[in-house]
Amino acid sequence: QVPLVESGGGLVQAGGSLRLSCAASGNIFSINVMGWYRQAPGKQRELVATSTSGGSTNYADSVKGRFTISRDNAKNTVYLQMNSLNAEDPAVYYCNVEGLSRSYRRPFISWGQGTQVTVSS
Repeated sequence: QVPLVESGGGLVQAGGSLRLSCAASGNIFSINVMGWYRQAPGKQRELVATSTSGGSTNYADSVKGRFTISRDNAKNTVYLQMNSLNAEDPAVYYCNVEGLSRSYRRPFISWGQGTQVTVSS
């Protein structure tokens, strides 16, 4: 098991910023992909951003230019800097981490508990 702990969600006015953090811990051998997904009311979970161990990133079109994903490999932590938040962004944001565990290098996929992002106007 590789638990993830998310933090940083909250209420912000439109145009404001938030930074989400997600720290992975436990029986980790390596992490290949770290990312963020979100679930808005009445919508399916969607990809927000991902970051691979090779340094590539991927963003949903709706957040390009506003959100930035980054990671601190030494801390097994991924961040999502969210700027210019608008009415498209309220959702529960979930961290996702994929990698290999120390237990025979078995692959794992872990999800965070979710953190609420609310945007007011």
